[in-house]
Amino acid sequence: MGNKNALRDGSLAANVTKVRLVHASVRQLHKKSGEWDYAKWGEPVSQKYTTGATFVFSTQILQGMERLGIDVSKDDAHGFMCAWHYVNHYLGTPEKWLMPKDPDQVGAMWNQERDKEWKKTDDGVFMTKQAVDFYKKFYPPGAHDAFIAMVRHALTDKYADMAGLPKSVLDAAAGPLSAGHGLVSGVAGGLLGGSAKKAVGVNPYKDILGIASKGYNEVQRFALTHSEDDQPQMHQELHDNR
Repeated sequence: MGNKNALRDGSLAANVTKVRLVHASVRQLHKKSGEWDYAKWGEPVSQKYTTGATFVFSTQILQGMERLGIDVSKDDAHGFMCAWHYVNHYLGTPEKWLMPKDPDQVGAMWNQERDKEWKKTDDGVFMTKQAVDFYKKFYPPGAHDAFIAMVRHALTDKYADMAGLPKSVLDAAAGPLSAGHGLVSGVAGGLLGGSAKKAVGVNPYKDILGIASKGYNEVQRFALTHSEDDQPQMHQELHDNR
């Protein structure tokens, strides 16, 4: 989505269409399994929750960046929201349910609806722990705790606790960030300042964002490289020889 001219050269539409096909495959797998309770759970990967996911990846990200003191201009926020509007469209969401392009409107809608949909569950806590444990192998010593503290602060304790995100000795130090401490373009300041540096040997704003980006790339490579994926492939489960 962030590639130059992605909205113009067709690559965004092509990539999102692949995701849409994955969603369709998931629905077929559930249908063929005979184990999905449609009356109780509705359609798997429904348009409602697909749209909900676009809210998470758009306005929730902007809210988290704001809490971390990362400055986002109004034009950039609008462009980011427009991109997710089109992603929402390419995922097959009907026109009347498309996420708006206005960041303020989307944020207000999300703040209103989020607590109606989110709640703490054993499954959610289990999945969060699995993800946290998995990511540990991609971070150097000390960086992982600082990263988790940063994520907790971005989410707020309410939602971090809901997901079962673990607390650390650094959590109490994350608060001063929201007051603003001479941050320059969001990344030159010191998230958690000297507290994190002293506690775990890294300063998240200088180190963790870069480490997190590199870690994400490693996770993406692991997940998307066929030869390294030890999970059954969808085409094998569907027996459609794709």
